[in-house]
Parts: sequence; structure tokens; C-alpha cells
Amino acid sequence: MGHALNAFSGVWGLFFILGNVLLSQIGLPIPAEPTLILAGATVLGRPGMALPLLIGATAMCVLADVAWFVAGRRYGSRILQLLCRVSLTPDICASDTLVRFDSWGANALILAKFIPGISLLAPPVAGALQMRWRTFLTRTTVASFVWVSLFLGGGYLFNRQIRQLIPRMIQFKPLIIPTLAVIAGLYIAYKWWERRRLRAAMSASRVSVADTNAMLLAQLVPVIVDVRSHTARALDPWQIPRSLHIVPGEISKRVHELPLDRDVILYCTCPNDASAAQVAGWLIRSGRPRARTLHGGLPAWREAGNPLESILPVASGLSGQAAPT
Repeated sequence: MGHALNAFSGVWGLFFILGNVLLSQIGLPIPAEPTLILAGATVLGRPGMALPLLIGATAMCVLADVAWFVAGRRYGSRILQLLCRVSLTPDICASDTLVRFDSWGANALILAKFIPGISLLAPPVAGALQMRWRTFLTRTTVASFVWVSLFLGGGYLFNRQIRQLIPRMIQFKPLIIPTLAVIAGLYIAYKWWERRRLRAAMSASRVSVADTNAMLLAQLVPVIVDVRSHTARALDPWQIPRSLHIVPGEISKRVHELPLDRDVILYCTCPNDASAAQVAGWLIRSGRPRARTLHGGLPAWREAGNPLESILPVASGLSGQAAPT
């Protein structure tokens, strides 16, 4: 058992820990938390390792965050779409992160570090929003330092319990790996089923871009509602002409602005139209059955070559012109 912990104490052990942290923060499914806890448990034996471990692990977190920050500055919202495609919860991963930035501002970089699924997206969102380098580096360094200290400190404080637990884990090693594999498989299967169920519910109230255009030419035109967060609109500052902007959190307060005798078509830019579908579902349950979701959201509207108007005050002269692709 001592050899299992002492393996973290040498130079190669330090490289292993730092590599694990870097790969985890880049986004690979290699959790660094257990490694940091075990590494913290070795500090009592070799106190000289504490400072290099703390500084090195923090630096690896910052390095990964800087890489995603640069990607966000260069590729904008496209990098968020890429990350959400590989997420187990793509329908909510981007929208949740953008809502956090709406609520917390730049401090979202600190708080998001401790929220799985959002921590990876926070740096590229900050980059896409063109956050200042000094602001970004300050907050991501603080967040990384606190995050690393939390797990290293946990291992340090519970050193005795960890040393007692490891021999028992080794005894049950033949059962631990299959059990973890079954748990992971069940979790993935549940997320897959949840996504299928959500998509089936969404499809019932969707309307295509072509059908929306036809409705706009009718005498009783629908009300078009942009339900993107403020941060999402900053990332893509264009909207369907004459859209009404209502963020999901305000829908209950502003529902009176939506007429009962007209169709209400909601759109967003999140994967699977998640935010728009959630608001449409709330409206339907609240007695407004004519709420619909624009299939494909703003990207589909843009790809069809339909006009857009700028929501930037400085670009108001571009209203009604097609946005650049």
C-alpha cells in the first residue's frame, strides 16, 4: 500500500500528476480529482513536494484554460458548438454556461471551475466575448489555485483514512473495475434515453423556417421571440427582424406581452433548440398551445438566406440586411 502512495512522491510521479491535470482540464475524460487527493496524501511524507505540486498543478489548469480562451477568441461561438457535440448533455451545456455569465459576469470563470460540464466551456466563452487578458488570467489563476488546493488539501487532511482505505480497495480490485464500468454504462444509457425523450417532445411543437416565412406573409403574422441569453446575443449580435427578446428567466413576468390569438414562434442558438423548447413547453402548459419552436433556430434562419437585423447600437444602420456568414 505504501508503494501505491509513494509512487506519487518522485519526480516521475510529479510529471504523472501534472500530466493528468492537464489532460483533464483540456477536456479528456480523465478525472484529475482522485489523483490530486492521492497526491495530497503523500505530502505528509515529503513536505518538499507540496509547493511544486501546488504551483505545477495550478499552472497546468491555467495552461489548459488559456488554450481554450485563445480558441474562443479566434473561433467564437463555433468552438462552443464543437464542445457541445461531444457532451453527454449538449442540449443544456452551452445554454447553462451562457446563463452563468449573464448572472455572474467575469466571476463565472471562478465559480464555473467547480461545476462539471460548465468548467470546460467557461474559458472559450470568455474568449468569444473578447474578455481582457488581464481579467481572464487573474480569475482563471484564482479559480485554478483554489480548485487544486481543495483536492490536495483533502488528501492531506484525510491522509490516515486514505492509507487505511487503499488496502481494502486492492482486495476488491477484481470487483471495482467491472462495477465502475457498469455504473458508467448505465449513466451513459440514461443520458442517451433522456436525450431521445427530450428530442421527441421537442419535435411535436417545432416549425420549419419555410413554414415560418409563409406564416409571416399571412394576415395574422406570428410573434417571433428571441429567447437567447444576453451573453448568447453578444456572441451573435443579430436577430430575426422585429423579434421580441425575452430571456427564459423572465417569461413568467412578461407572458402578458404574448397575444393569445396568434402563433408564438421562439428561437435560440443552442443545440437542439433547447432553450426555445423549454420556454415553448412552459407556455403550452400555461394554456398557450400556439407556442412553437423554430427548428434549427437562428442558424437555420441565416442558412436559408433570410434577412437579419443587428442588435448592436453602433450597427443599427445594418438593420434588415443579411448578417455575414
